Amino acid sequence: MTAETQTPIIDTERGHIDPAAAFVPVQTRSERPRSYDPADYDAPTGREVNWKHTPIAELATVFIDEETESGDDIGIEYSVIGEGTEWVESTGHEASVRGEFFVPEDLPSAIAWKRCANALHQRIPADVELEAPVHIKVHGKDGRHANAHLIIEAMPNSKGTIILEHSGSAQYAQNVEIIVRDGASLTLVSVQEWDDDAVHVAAHQARVDRDASLRHIVISLGGRIVRVNPSLELAGAGSEGEMFGLAFADDGQYLESQVYLYHKGENTTGDVLYKGALQGKTARTTWIGDVLIGAHATGTDSYEANRNLLLTDGARAESIPNLEIETGDIKGAGHASATGRFDDEQLFYLQARGIAEEEARRLVVLGFLTEVIQKVGDDTLEEHLTAAVEAELAGGVAR
Repeated sequence: MTAETQTPIIDTERGHIDPAAAFVPVQTRSERPRSYDPADYDAPTGREVNWKHTPIAELATVFIDEETESGDDIGIEYSVIGEGTEWVESTGHEASVRGEFFVPEDLPSAIAWKRCANALHQRIPADVELEAPVHIKVHGKDGRHANAHLIIEAMPNSKGTIILEHSGSAQYAQNVEIIVRDGASLTLVSVQEWDDDAVHVAAHQARVDRDASLRHIVISLGGRIVRVNPSLELAGAGSEGEMFGLAFADDGQYLESQVYLYHKGENTTGDVLYKGALQGKTARTTWIGDVLIGAHATGTDSYEANRNLLLTDGARAESIPNLEIETGDIKGAGHASATGRFDDEQLFYLQARGIAEEEARRLVVLGFLTEVIQKVGDDTLEEHLTAAVEAELAGGVAR
């Protein structure tokens, strides 16, 4: 199996594979090949459906399967702030929980799996409700290459928020394995505030069990290239999943999220909302949203949306929503995408009330993005993110 694995076309009349029509390219997220072994993947060329928008020429480091100087996370410092969770020893690839759900679906993820003999496993114990969020701080040093595999586990009937905060400079390939056990409720926030030269390629894979819920939030503000791709499987009956995201891209930045929501169990509920703002002629974002409602996912209620606001000429946002439905016995499903400039009516409304044009534009952008920031549910972090967006806009919002 390779990353170019394709489905053969079988000539049923002659009973063999027709070499003249040999392969159909993999198109849907559910059909992508998955493997723990980097050798099963070809290096991306940019023609693959999951790499065609990404500037792969600038990601050479994360495509190389080699030992780092003295360990796979030499370039990264980790720290945990907060109480109520526990670190669980996770030594070796066969350690308990590791790989219970997670299987890499691209080359950087497979390399990170292989190179990280030990995982960083953080657990919320059963029946425990965290009084405050727990912060896992990830800080890059000197722009060096690093790999990581993190496990975030919410045990049955637990509740809490875990925030991953990324800063500094690194060439960082990261796997995050998220398991939400029966009846648990977890909020996981991943914040990217890297230095301007950083590269961050991450695969988040989550499973939500019976009557459990996960709110997954991706906030990307800093870094040269940031590609955080979350995948969420609503496996248990009555499970709920929310996937929110915010990206603010400046000149020279590329921010990407490929979002996958799989309704597998009965009576599951899903909500996806990603928003992006772009300023600068070379600002780029990509959002690809895939929702699959499985054959046994009766009673599903699902919706996904992506909204992008272009603040300057030249900025470009790619937005591709996809929806697959394998059963007609659902409550509802839909998707939407919109990319555009300022709403002139909003600006007119504010200016008519004595607000200067530039201030009015700032308020429109802030209001647009605040909808996602307010999903975080932590006042301190929400204030910090609002201030960070204000700082992005401090130079003025172009027409």
